[in-house]
Amino acid sequence: MQRPPQEDYSLRETNPHLGGGKVTGDKLTSTYDLVEQMQYLYVRVVKAKDLPVKDVTGSCDPYVEVKLGNYKGATRHFEKKSNPEWNQVFAFSKERIQASGLEVTVKDKDFVKDDFMGRVVFDLNEIPKRVPPDSPLAPQWYRLEDRKGDKVKGELMLAVWMGTQADEAFPEAWHSDAATVSGTDGLANIRSKVYLSPKLWYLRVNVIEAQDLQPTDKGRYPEVFVRAILGNQSLRTRVSMNKSINPMWNEDLMFVVAEPFEEPLILSVEDRVAPNKDEVLGRCAIPLAYVERRLDHRPVNTRWCNLEKHIIVEGEKKKDFKFASRIHMRICLEGGYHVLDESTHYSSDLRPTAKQLWKPSIGVLELGILSAHGLSPMKTKDGRATTDAYCVAKYGQKWVRTRTIIDSFAPKWNEQYTWEVSDPCTVITIGVFDNCHLQGGDKSGRDSRIGKVRIRLSTLETDRVYTHSYPLLVLHPPGVKKMGEIHLAVRFNCSSLLNMMHMYSQPLLPKMHYIHPLTVSQLDSLRHQATQIVSMRLSRAEPPLRREVVEYMLDVGSHMWSMRRSKANFFRIMGVLSGLIAVGKWFDQICNWKNPITTVLIHILFLILVLYPELILPTIFLYLFLIGVWHYRWRPRQPPHMDTRLSCADNAHPDELDEEFDNFPTTRPPDIVRMRYDRLRSIAGKIQTVVGDLATQGERLQSLLSWRDPRATALFVIFCLVAAIVLYVTPFQVLALLAGFYVLRHPRFRHKLPSVPLNFFRRLPARTDCML
Repeated sequence: MQRPPQEDYSLRETNPHLGGGKVTGDKLTSTYDLVEQMQYLYVRVVKAKDLPVKDVTGSCDPYVEVKLGNYKGATRHFEKKSNPEWNQVFAFSKERIQASGLEVTVKDKDFVKDDFMGRVVFDLNEIPKRVPPDSPLAPQWYRLEDRKGDKVKGELMLAVWMGTQADEAFPEAWHSDAATVSGTDGLANIRSKVYLSPKLWYLRVNVIEAQDLQPTDKGRYPEVFVRAILGNQSLRTRVSMNKSINPMWNEDLMFVVAEPFEEPLILSVEDRVAPNKDEVLGRCAIPLAYVERRLDHRPVNTRWCNLEKHIIVEGEKKKDFKFASRIHMRICLEGGYHVLDESTHYSSDLRPTAKQLWKPSIGVLELGILSAHGLSPMKTKDGRATTDAYCVAKYGQKWVRTRTIIDSFAPKWNEQYTWEVSDPCTVITIGVFDNCHLQGGDKSGRDSRIGKVRIRLSTLETDRVYTHSYPLLVLHPPGVKKMGEIHLAVRFNCSSLLNMMHMYSQPLLPKMHYIHPLTVSQLDSLRHQATQIVSMRLSRAEPPLRREVVEYMLDVGSHMWSMRRSKANFFRIMGVLSGLIAVGKWFDQICNWKNPITTVLIHILFLILVLYPELILPTIFLYLFLIGVWHYRWRPRQPPHMDTRLSCADNAHPDELDEEFDNFPTTRPPDIVRMRYDRLRSIAGKIQTVVGDLATQGERLQSLLSWRDPRATALFVIFCLVAAIVLYVTPFQVLALLAGFYVLRHPRFRHKLPSVPLNFFRRLPARTDCML
């Protein structure tokens, strides 16, 4: 497969005309200063009165049609109402205006042909301009005219003005570029919206013990465990070690819950009577609204709950029991943790759940979503390829969604959003999607992903506007594909430089993650639960932010096995170690006198540092300081972006990509699965060999004093005694000079055989001969 050249994936700096060109010094000073101004003609249709009656019933079914050139927009119609109120806004892009007049017509809805009732005509040259923060233009009454221009009965209240996308009427207006979209659902799905993630809590259930259980079979020791169910989450404790009617566990179960709490926690005490059969001994339901909320690590009070054979439904009369089994537990909502719904490597929010623990914000992040160009066709409509693109940006708890631009491979959004920033070491994610729900058709359709961009705030200079065109890269089974480019403007404003510098000394996560840390398996399970809850809640909004969009933005599934990603991580490790490897090679050249002048200078430096050891640390830090100052000239001037070479996406094997996109469990034929399993076995065999070699070296170190080889241990013990005496009577500086000069000796005094200590170490025994 022929791939496009690497330069096609590069980041390009741009110079857009932001904020209408209103610049004061280096800062822009308009309301929407990170986007290009877009001019619109706004028509607000408020209401009508005294409309003429056309039928014998004495009423009419009026609606208003707004026509500008080839574009037509219509309000909803009212049945049998001569004084209707619409209060709808129409927006026509100035770029697409190809007419000199605006015509607003009132019509009477009819099954055969709509009747003309009157119109109002405007000359576009006479329409006033309005720029916020000016107050909204007051609507006026206009007398209706017939097609000849004569006044007729009826009046229409209108407001017509020229404005920009900064107008408060813009988000809810009907747009001329969406004239092909019909239906209320379709129009709702193309408008820009702001969403908020639900407030997530960790729910900790500490199951302590149960008392007075009543198993059915009295003649056997019960094998009791506790199952906790919360919505679609289900966890269970281990089987109690003391097999009695008073079992004990003292085990924690962790859940993720979202406000408002909709479902109770159900605890079920069960007895394993057979390998695949569990008997319920009792249940209890706990409403989460009454659960204690904990902000720190102080223990909460325990509670006893009665166990019943069936859960009492709300409104049902509760029975009185003289004797009941009980369960003892400690339950609380953890407000001191941050509920991870994103990967910690590119999280957009690190604050704890409880707002009482939040620290003041350190700045503001502003994002201008300008446009995209070169987008790939995503679907076919009426026999031709098309794309209906919209953007989603996520930072912290706030999600934003731009309006959908219909049928365009180069959409222009020019929408600006802001977020408060509490930590500079966070990441904002911007994704581009194709809208597949414009006509209100198949509700189960999925919005296709076009690509996404991540920007780490700590890589941005404060108070600087970054305007770049980012490549939209998506990995498909055939390989990586550039789906287009998105044009963004980003600015990170810092309110207090001192507070931001102080953040670099603080823990990345809230303190509860370090005082009572969660295990890696717990974090993986809880993150999965959190992403499911967030996607479910946002998909219930109106219009919905769909599950596939949320999961793509949160990078669900990034933990799955990928040969490509494993290779990329290996090369990243080699890149980190390349500096140490380079220093090792350089030192080897010094020891072998490849450059005699450099080696002599190193001898002199070594002599000075040994005679004056107090200069060692100042020399090291001064050297690091000079390196940092020298590299400042070549500091990165652009934000980082998706790197196909780093990701090993530009040369990945097709079968490796097919394996990466395979479902879990696999759906591939058995012969392909067998081939992949054999490949994985060969790779694991190499890793197994390396791990075994590391274990062998460690066991040889342990055998120095273990007397496993009595002669080797005796030699080492005698050497230690002699070394202790020599080190005691000889000054340390003399020993350091002798050791250094020995290491740096001339090749004439070297030989190619291994050294005596290395020969001795390799002869030490390991436990490999005890392995089966």
